[in-house]
Amino acid sequence: MKNNNKYALSVVAMAMAAVTLPAWATQLPADLAWESNWDEPLFASKEAKRGGTYRSYMRSFPQTLRSVGPDANSGLRQYFMDEAPKLVQRHPTTGKWIPQLATAWAFGDDHKTVYFQLDPKARWSDGEKVTADDYLFMLKYYRSKDIIDPWYNDFFNNHIDDVKKIDDYTIVITAKVAKSDDELLYMMSLPSNGLQPRPAHFFAKVKDENNDGMDDNFVRKFNFKAEPTTGPYYLDKVKKGKSVTFKHVGEDWWGYSNKYYQHRYNVDKIRLRVIRDEDIAKKHFEKGDLDAFRLIQPELWHEKSNTAPYQQGYIHKLWGYNAVVQGAGGLWMNTAKPMLDDINVRKGITYATDYDGLIKNVLRGDYLRKPHGLGTGHGDYDRPDSVPPTFLPEKAVTYFEKAGYTTIGADGIRLNKDGQRLSFAVTYSRPARTPRVAYLKEQAKQAGLELTLNLVDGSSAFKYILEKKHELAYLTMGGGKIPAYWEYLHSVNAKPQTNNHTNFRSPAMDEKIAAYLAEFDTTKKQAISHDIQQMVSDAYVIVPGYMAPFTREAYWRWMKFPTPAMTKDTHYLFSNEGYLTLGTYWIDSDVKKQTKSAMKKKQTFDPVVVVDDTYKP
Repeated sequence: MKNNNKYALSVVAMAMAAVTLPAWATQLPADLAWESNWDEPLFASKEAKRGGTYRSYMRSFPQTLRSVGPDANSGLRQYFMDEAPKLVQRHPTTGKWIPQLATAWAFGDDHKTVYFQLDPKARWSDGEKVTADDYLFMLKYYRSKDIIDPWYNDFFNNHIDDVKKIDDYTIVITAKVAKSDDELLYMMSLPSNGLQPRPAHFFAKVKDENNDGMDDNFVRKFNFKAEPTTGPYYLDKVKKGKSVTFKHVGEDWWGYSNKYYQHRYNVDKIRLRVIRDEDIAKKHFEKGDLDAFRLIQPELWHEKSNTAPYQQGYIHKLWGYNAVVQGAGGLWMNTAKPMLDDINVRKGITYATDYDGLIKNVLRGDYLRKPHGLGTGHGDYDRPDSVPPTFLPEKAVTYFEKAGYTTIGADGIRLNKDGQRLSFAVTYSRPARTPRVAYLKEQAKQAGLELTLNLVDGSSAFKYILEKKHELAYLTMGGGKIPAYWEYLHSVNAKPQTNNHTNFRSPAMDEKIAAYLAEFDTTKKQAISHDIQQMVSDAYVIVPGYMAPFTREAYWRWMKFPTPAMTKDTHYLFSNEGYLTLGTYWIDSDVKKQTKSAMKKKQTFDPVVVVDDTYKP
């Protein structure tokens, strides 16, 4: 009998130790059917070895060590929150729910309530137990105005009705509106939603004059003070402006009692140095100062990774395909800026943006075009007939002329009757993307449109965009299996420090989003999703960009990983500046010594290129 089916409490007690009939069961509905799932395939390797320091880099030092509040939606938040354990999580290949901080779960009859049985082995990185009180505190934490984070304030006030404690290891979470069982778990496990415990003991002694459970000076006080974590790594050392080092909790990390965590997170430390220039980082990598380096950019994979260390077999290469959700992104137009509030201008920009040519001529045809600005990979939530707009400069001209840009200046750029140039700055964050934006700039000239390049380094770029200082933003966001629309499109978020990067305002869209959030029936919800996507297309606020359904990485031969290397949800194989990753890699210290010795003796190995095309589209 498979234990991922539903059981009555008495059956669960007999069937598996992980869902034992608790003494407090009389306080719960008598007909609860508990679920768990210990039957999914493992994706880590039993050959993994523990130990060593994994060395990587980040392009800029984070502006905060907080995971919420101003400037927190960038930098190291993946380490602090997004990739920390949830109550439950989808298996990275099968997509089925598996236990993490909760060992079992059950659904109420109201389609709003989920009961969770917490893992009593779970511990914070400082050794304290993770209990129901940490989830009660979580609600105070996110509802507090002191965190200065409108998104979380809204979500935990308007989407989460309550969190209750049955006993130290059992909680009840109730949503505001009815949802299917799958959507309830999804909402309660999505990293960005923050439904993870917060260490109540860590915030026990704070100045809280407004009595909302949080320090009145939270943002400043905890700006560079990391909270304890339930994950395998805690922040150990910080050298401001230079580096951060994460240290493993140890062999006794509570997660290793969960079969899905075994043989993962194998290195003792992860050290991230600040190296602002990617070319310089590549040189550090090829000298052996870093252990891995991403080769996503075509010129890196096809041309710049054929040097001596690769030819001599010291450095290996991996091209691994995945099936991850592709988030919203492309060219975001800030409709609050002059000229961009005119839909004819936005239409013109859309047809003057040559993403298809960019993919073919700059990206070597390796990437694919997104069918829609709100991303793809959401299954039936995506419009099946979405087709990205093509590059049609003649069509763009007709829209620019409708907007009043009927004169062509000496430099070929269009002007209106007031002499205002048809010119917009494109904000982007990496020097490696300069050739891409430059290509769009050159192609846009055919329609009399000027695109200027506004490179803002690293996390500062996202801050710049969050503050709505941009005109056009060359940006891709993350995404989940069920698309999120409120944060990107609702009028209430047309303000600084939100993800409404277009500053889009529409009462009709607000009504549609409200209907989407309230809809229980999955088929009807998907139909509303189609409507929203069509409305975004009709508003011309995001030019759909490109997507790379793979990772390409170089690594020293002492870095090891499972076979096959990839799961459907493997964004990156090795940890890097923004991702902790699934942590299935390890360092073979014997191979490292062998390699170092061979290099001194001028001995070489055969070159190695691994291609895992299991999930190639």
